[in-house]
Amino acid sequence: MTTSRRTRGLAIAAALLLVLSACTAGFGGLKLRIAAGNSGGVYYKLAQTLATAWQTGLDIDRPEVLQTQGSPDNVAKVLARQADVAFVAADVAADRYQAHPDFAALARIHDDYLHIVVRADSDIRSVSQLSGHRIAIGSPQSGVEFIAKSLLIAAGLQNSVSTITRGLDDSVAALLNHDVDAFFWSGGLPTPKLAEPENRGRLRLLDIADLMPKMQALSQVYSTATIPASTYNQLLPVTTLVVPNFLVVPKSMPDDVAEALVRDLFGARRALADANLAALSIDVHPGIETQPVPLHPGALRYYRAQKT
Repeated sequence: MTTSRRTRGLAIAAALLLVLSACTAGFGGLKLRIAAGNSGGVYYKLAQTLATAWQTGLDIDRPEVLQTQGSPDNVAKVLARQADVAFVAADVAADRYQAHPDFAALARIHDDYLHIVVRADSDIRSVSQLSGHRIAIGSPQSGVEFIAKSLLIAAGLQNSVSTITRGLDDSVAALLNHDVDAFFWSGGLPTPKLAEPENRGRLRLLDIADLMPKMQALSQVYSTATIPASTYNQLLPVTTLVVPNFLVVPKSMPDDVAEALVRDLFGARRALADANLAALSIDVHPGIETQPVPLHPGALRYYRAQKT
């Protein structure tokens, strides 16, 4: 073999190596922060699993999972570039997108169920009977506070109850200590904190079937569902409000990153379901249903490749 042919061969081999390296390389120095709510909720459990999946799938350092107040706080962090991915309830996302359309959706994930919780031995049997009582309505700047205020207005109770803002753990403690008479929570089924053995049988959920027409008039994203009695060891099932959850990112996120995040989200479905049963509903087909928040172009590219 002549020197010139050997040189050309080496050059071609080097070029092929560079192409292969580019194809197999991960996302290098990419750093991700996931805004994930409080540590007792479903968001946080799923975020921990996603962080591990994205670390492996994208070949990056494990994303940082941020404990936050909830959906409004999460959107604010994405808009302020303090988080790169956020779990957000669809009602909050729809409301914030009208004023600040600088974020996009990766996917619709699991649904959240509104819980209005009283003590099992309480005389309160309906939302209307909350009048005159003290109620915890979630953490400040949380999705729980957002939906609780909407429901109290729909029920005509906004001026006849005393409200305090508390996270889930503090709400449960305040209720059992008789510091409040009820609390609001919006989360997947089951919410781990409410399903703990020491809480089962001590808490009771209120049915809100009579308020659902008014709530659905407030937002197109609300639907009606049942929390089975077996979920929290209740005597009866209750009708309640369901709100989907989205994963959202800044619109400025590169398309290839967004596409990879969606790919590995669905690739991690089994692990997510192991983390919390709410994730059983995560699937490609409902994943595209993020209206009125548009899908990120990178996410849309993934769904089109799956022919969804």
